[in-house]
This record gives sequence, C-alpha cells and structure tokens, in this order.
Amino acid sequence: MCAEQNQVDEFLAQKVFAVVGASRDADKYGFKVFRALKNGGYEVFPVNPKTDSILGDKCYPSLTKLPKVPDVVSMIVPPHEGERVVEEAAGLGIKRIWFQPGAESEKLLKLCEEKGIAALSGVCVMVESKKKR
Repeated sequence: MCAEQNQVDEFLAQKVFAVVGASRDADKYGFKVFRALKNGGYEVFPVNPKTDSILGDKCYPSLTKLPKVPDVVSMIVPPHEGERVVEEAAGLGIKRIWFQPGAESEKLLKLCEEKGIAALSGVCVMVESKKKR
C-alpha cells in the first residue's frame, strides 16, 4: 500500500466531514460528494453561504458556523476561494483538508503545510469512500 493510500484510509477513518462547496444541484460534485459521504455513514455538514439546506440538512455559511468542528474538510471550491477556507480551518484547529481534483493549488497545499494541516489531493473522496463500503 502506498503512502497516499495510507493517508486516504486515515482520512476516511474519521467520523465528521464538512463539505465546503456543497450544492443543491444534483449534477454538481458538491451535491454528489455530500450525498456519497452521507450515504456512507459519515456525519456530514454542508457548507455553502448561498444555500439554506441540502437533502433536508441545514446548510452552513462557513466552517465557523458549524455546530461542531469537523475531522475533515472536503473542499470543492475553486482554488481562489480556498485560501479563506484554509485560514478558517486552521483557526478552528482542523487538521485535515481533502481537496477534490481541481480545488487544489500549489499555493493552497503550501499554506496547509505552513498551518500544520494534512492535505490530500489528486484523489476523489466520493470514489475512495465508495471503495470502503
């Protein structure tokens, strides 16, 4: 098993996820990832300031408004929006961010490293979580 697979397994062993960029649009990855994690038995909080609820769950405008600190943040927003989210996560003591393909950048990965946050990129949380079932 490669080091990356070990990290994937460690992230998926967590219980509470926040999906930043969750969406009500069933065609978007923000919806698909939220639904996959929810169906996978995780406690999942959708984060999107433009939406009140997704699949009947209250949606939160930011990580700081969540009722509990998540173990993992799944990031499904463009890299230019990610810096604010990484800073917010660091302020809350969040230790893991999973960047969906396309949400990461070298700058964001370096920022995570500087903040002591384990960053996972290049693999899809939806695909990996389904493999575990």
